[in-house]
This record gives sequence, C-alpha cells and structure tokens, in this order.
Amino acid sequence: MKRLYCLFLFCCLFLGVQAQSVRERICLDDSWQFAFGNASSPALDFGCGTEYFNYLTKAASIHNEGPYSSKFDASSWKTVDLPHDWVVDLPYAAEASHSHGYKTVGYKYPETSVGWYRKTISIPASDFGKHLYLQFDGIFRDARIWVNGFFLGEEPSGYVTQVYDITDYLNYGGDNLVVVRVDATLEEGWFYEGAGIYRHVWLNKTAPIHVAPFGTFVSSSLSPSFDKAEVTVQTTVINDGIKEGTYRLSQLLKAANGQVVASAGNVEQSLKAKAKSVSTVQLTVDAPELWDVERPYLYQLVTEVYQGANLVDSYTTPFGIRQVDFDADKGFFLNGKSLKLKGLNMHQDHAGVGSAIPDALQVYRLKQLKALGCNAYRASHNPMTPEMLDACDREGILVIAENRLMGINPYQLGVLSRMIERDRNHPSIILWSVGNEEWGIEWNEKGERIAASMREYCHRLDSTRLMTVASSSGPTVLVPADVAGYNYILQNPVDEHRANYPKRCAVGTEETSGCGTRNIYFDEVEKGWMAALNRKPNGSDSLLNCIERGWKFYDERPWLGGLFYWTGFDYRGEPNPLKFPATGSQFGILDYCGFPKDEAYYLKAWWTDEPVLHVFPHWNLQGHEGDSIDVWVYSNCEKVELLVNGKNLGKQPMPRNGHLAWKTVYRPGKVKAVGYRAGHRCMVREIETTGEPYRVRVTVDRPEIQADKKDVAVVCVEILDKKNRVVPTACEPLDLKVSGPVRILGVGNGNPAFQEKERPEKADASSFKLNTFNGLAQILLQSTGDTGEATLTVCSEILKEGRITLQLIR
Repeated sequence: MKRLYCLFLFCCLFLGVQAQSVRERICLDDSWQFAFGNASSPALDFGCGTEYFNYLTKAASIHNEGPYSSKFDASSWKTVDLPHDWVVDLPYAAEASHSHGYKTVGYKYPETSVGWYRKTISIPASDFGKHLYLQFDGIFRDARIWVNGFFLGEEPSGYVTQVYDITDYLNYGGDNLVVVRVDATLEEGWFYEGAGIYRHVWLNKTAPIHVAPFGTFVSSSLSPSFDKAEVTVQTTVINDGIKEGTYRLSQLLKAANGQVVASAGNVEQSLKAKAKSVSTVQLTVDAPELWDVERPYLYQLVTEVYQGANLVDSYTTPFGIRQVDFDADKGFFLNGKSLKLKGLNMHQDHAGVGSAIPDALQVYRLKQLKALGCNAYRASHNPMTPEMLDACDREGILVIAENRLMGINPYQLGVLSRMIERDRNHPSIILWSVGNEEWGIEWNEKGERIAASMREYCHRLDSTRLMTVASSSGPTVLVPADVAGYNYILQNPVDEHRANYPKRCAVGTEETSGCGTRNIYFDEVEKGWMAALNRKPNGSDSLLNCIERGWKFYDERPWLGGLFYWTGFDYRGEPNPLKFPATGSQFGILDYCGFPKDEAYYLKAWWTDEPVLHVFPHWNLQGHEGDSIDVWVYSNCEKVELLVNGKNLGKQPMPRNGHLAWKTVYRPGKVKAVGYRAGHRCMVREIETTGEPYRVRVTVDRPEIQADKKDVAVVCVEILDKKNRVVPTACEPLDLKVSGPVRILGVGNGNPAFQEKERPEKADASSFKLNTFNGLAQILLQSTGDTGEATLTVCSEILKEGRITLQLIR
C-alpha cells in the first residue's frame, strides 16, 4: 500500500495535477518550543557546530540527537507564542552593553545570547503538488533555518524578511519540523534590539505557477487636474513546478467598497519550469479617490492567474493613488498641495514586550503620535514591520523607509532590494533612505560614489520614489542623494548647503527634541533621571529650547520639506548622556509607554488646530519651597495670563512656534493659566499641589478586543488623591489580578531607569506586580482565544482599588 501511495504522489507531480485553486496564507505564530543554547560552547549548544551536527556536509545529514531532528526530546523546552523577544525577561547589569540598555545579552553573556525555536506543523496529503514556502518577517539576529533536518539558509541581519521554498522537503500527510537557531551575540544597531523571532512567521501555499512573493508593483501617475490616474501594474509570475506550463493574467482594480473600477488581462503565455516572467499592463481610473494624510483612501488590485479555465492563484495588493513631489524651492507636496512634514523617528520596542510588538500595539503607538499632529514617521534605522506600514497606510502617516547598511556588494544591495520589493506598494512611503550617519563614508570621496550607485539601484527597483541619506555632516556632502537628509541643524550647515546647491531638495531626518524624564524637573543622575534639556537655565545654545529651535528653523524655510524629531517614543538602550542605572533613552516626546511629556504639548500646539494650554512644571515640587522657579506654558492661544497662588503675574503674547515663561517662587498651592483669542478668554488650565495618593483609576483604550490570541488592550493606571487629581510624583507598588479570557502580556511605567520584571514568567499567570512611576503605569492585556468578559483589578495595601472590564468578541 505504501508503494502504491508513493507511486500516486510521483504521478501527480509529473503529470502536473493541480491541487489548489487559490493561495493560502497561514500564520505560524502559536506554540513554538524555545530554549537557550550557548554561543561559546557547541556542547552546551545542543552539539551545534560539532562534527555530528555539520549541516553543510550533506543534505539532511543531521545527527538524530540534535534539535533539528524529530527524535530530539524537547519536552523540557518552554512554549512561547510569536512575536517573541527573550531579552525582555533577562536581568540588567552595570557591565552590560550601554547601547542595548544594560540587558544581559551579547558577547559577555554567551548562555543567554543564543535561542532555539522548534515548531511541528502538519501538512495534509492534499497539499502535494502545490508550492509551499516559509516567510519570516524578522528574526534578531544571525538566524539559521531548518525544515525536517534540511538546511534552508541563514540571514545575519535582524531586520530582513526571509522566504524559503520548502516544497521538496515536506512529509505530505504527516508532521514536519521547523527549527530556527538565533544568535544575538553581536549587536547590529547601537540601540536596544532584543533577540528572537520578533515578527510574524507565515506558511504560504500556492499552485506551482503563481505570483512570486512580493511579485506585484503598482504605481500611478495623475493628470495635472488630478481627475484621472494611469495605474501601471508590473507582475512577476514564477513557475516553481518541474514542467513547463501556460498561464494568463487578469488584473482587477477594486475600490474600497469592493467595486471593480478597472480591469485588464494578458494573453496566454508559456513559462518554463523554475523560470520567471514579468508582464506590465496599464489601467485608467477616472475621478480617482486620492490617498492623503487626511483621507487615506486605499484601492485593491487583485491579480488572478489562470491555467485554461481554472483559477490557480489570486494575489491581492492594497495600494493608494497619490502624487508625491519634492521641490527645491517650495518643499514637499502631496497631491499638488504644499505639506510640511511633521515627523518623528521611531525604534521598534515598547515596555513589556521589547521588540516583539503585537500588531494592535503598533497601531496604538502610531495613534499616540498622530494625536500630536505628527504626519510622518521615519523608521530608524532599519526596514519596518510590514504590519506597521499597513497601519501607516490606513492612518495617513507618511514614511521614510530606511535601509540597514550602506554598501554596493551583493549582500547589501540584496537587503536593499528585499526592502524595496516588499514595501514599494505602500502609499505611505515617500522616500527610500539608504543609510544613516555613515561616518566611514561621510568623511571621504567614497561616500559620493556609494551614494550615487545606491541611488541608481533604488531608481531601478522603484522609479516612482526618490532616495535620501541621513547625514551627520561629514565633509562629503553626499550630493548624489535625490533629497538631502540633515541630522541636526547644529551639525549641518543647512543654509550654506542651500547657497552651494540651490537646486537640491532637503528634509531634516533628525532633530533634537530636548526631552528628559517625564515629570522630573531637577536632575537626579544617581537615579537615572534628567530634567528636559529645553529648560536648562544655564544651558548652552546647543541645548536650551532645542525643540523650538528645530521647528522654527524648518517652518521658517519653505524650501525645506519638514523635519523628523529624535524621537517619538523613548526607547530602551542608548541612555545618553546618562549611564547605569539609566537603561533607556529619554529623548522621546512620549515616554517608553507612550505617556506624554511636556514637549508633546509643544508639538500639539504648533502641529494641530486643536486648542492647547499646557502649564508646567507640576506643583508637587517638595524640597524646593522658596526656590525660584520658571513656569512655562506651551499653547497656541494668542495671549496667556498666569496666576500663581492668587497673584497675577501678567499677560503675555504667545510668539509663533514658541513658549511663554514667568519667574516665581515655589510654594505649595495653585497655578492658573488663562488663554485668550481675539481678546476673549477661551481656555483655563489649573495645576495644584495634590494630596497624598488615595485611589487607583484604571482606563482602557478600547472596551472590546478580538478573541484571537493576538489582539491587545492598552490599560492606563493613574494614582489619584482624594480630589481625583493625578499625583505626579506617586511611585506606588500595585498588585494586578486578571480573570476571564485575557493574559497579562507585559507592563511598564515609563521610568527610563526601569529594572523590574516586565511580564509574568508563565503566560497564563493571573497576577503580577507593578510600580507606578510619577503617577502612571501601563498594562498590556492580550486575548487568549475565548470570547466573554475579562476583568482587571489593580490593588494596593493603602489605595482604593481600580477595576475595568473588557469584552472579548469575534
């Protein structure tokens, strides 16, 4: 019987039996086995690298005792779901890497720098004759992949999507073992990067003749009146079978409501086995809906592959119709309208989860930025998570997509091409950045040559977008960049470059925010906290008011396209200018959890039309009674009046893109600001010295989340006094308890010297402990797969508890 079944499979393969009419895309995030290996000892690394585990010797020659073997006993390994960052659970140490946030990972810690993942997947016998491939969206870093003992390949970078054909290695009608070894010994960036399979993993199934991975490129050109769009569709089809076949394409362009607004087809053509074919068609769209930051309208292109009358593949590409222009004299234009880029730089990590950010949390982070008036996002300094780009498309956020490393050798250009080919259909992307502060080439003539070569390579892969390089102002000006990228006006002679290169377009790829620790107004270096550089009373010109200096500079020069502040959120690692016990950077406009600092209100005042009146510092400045204090106001009111403890300190006009300040003496009490427009009072804000912490208030970003084991609710915890005022200095220990179909995914409080545990050791734990920091804390609740009602209770020995309920739905 076994021989007959094998003969049947053999005949199916060679007769070209079609087993599938459309493709499948299956998420493989659930239930991976995980264990630490060892970077310094093959014996402690499950024998990896010994003579018995040399995967380069022969195909599937792995010894039966290794993790790559189905006979290996992994019963003691931990079960984890992806995305997963194992560094989150590691302790801190003063001798660990400063740039990576003093976490015990890296070359000094070989026992926690290698991680192994195993997952068994079942492949039905009916899949025989299909083409199957694995897609890893991001593994940090130096990943090696096996399936059923067959070595698939490796990728040293932690930010590159990897695609592996596994068709010929599978046990059809049986179990199949996927194994990943991850080695985070070496740092790739100079910031926290985590470690592990921190992005999604997919199993893709197609017919042998199918649209290649990331095989469509949809671009558009608009008429001068924007009433007609010509949409160009380039499609790469591949025959992964072993026999020549014929196919034809059908292209359906659909509006957001699903209505077909244009279509085209190709004549039937033949395609040899293991060959690719590229075809191009054009579609006309009358009265197109344009993608814009205010109304990010998305179309869908459905590419269908037919063999005879049979639909064998269907591939959907979301895209937007819009026109992006950079002008050397007038700056940036979107759909023919001048638009100043109000951007923020971001790394990918968050309190409680590290670099393994769930999709819902990515959206939450983006909306926190958008609420400040942010319309642009720079992915510093690596290709983005695909789902984050999807969110930018939906939310109307413009993106500078950044390559990891400059260079012109096959590996570096291959990484660049994988980024561009994967992401070039996203309407949010306006520029390809090929590098950031590459000191090795900014200081000699090689930089000009490398930038010129990479520019042409970008144009060949995507002729619709310009490229940039973020420069720290070495002597080489990197003129070959289509758009100059300036990192910090104090480093770059921007006006001088304008005079020397008047036809050159430019943006500020990084600019100083000047932020510090949330609610800290006096340096406490021994605790890892610092006051904002913007308020340093004796600060040098390089520090004082730097957030204002940056925006004023770019806003006053219409030929500059806009700027991107460093950074939107705080991030772990690179805690300059401090050292341990500080563990994270403090230059975010928002802290590590996304709670706003004072500077967030500066941006909101000048980046939005929403009325803003923000007074600071808070008035719980215990220990500073009798000290001279500068009270600042960020506002877009025309005038602001200030009263301190009943004394009127006067009314001042608000300078454009500026702030107001009054000197006073600190005594507990009340500060009151009154905002005026057109001579009339329009807003009032009061800050008071609060009482002692009395109760806990708990709120959640959404009352309902999906019961899919992936969705996340973001919970805010506030400490209030008896008058329901947030106590801005409260650092209180809390007990968390959950019931129902959720789990505590992770916690945080925005403390840049955070060194506590961030999540329960067991995924199904129903309790955890957390301290607030300066009045606030955050809890991430993730669904466990069941519908129903969940409850979070936040308790304290001395405070009245807070509670929220959450509905889990399908």
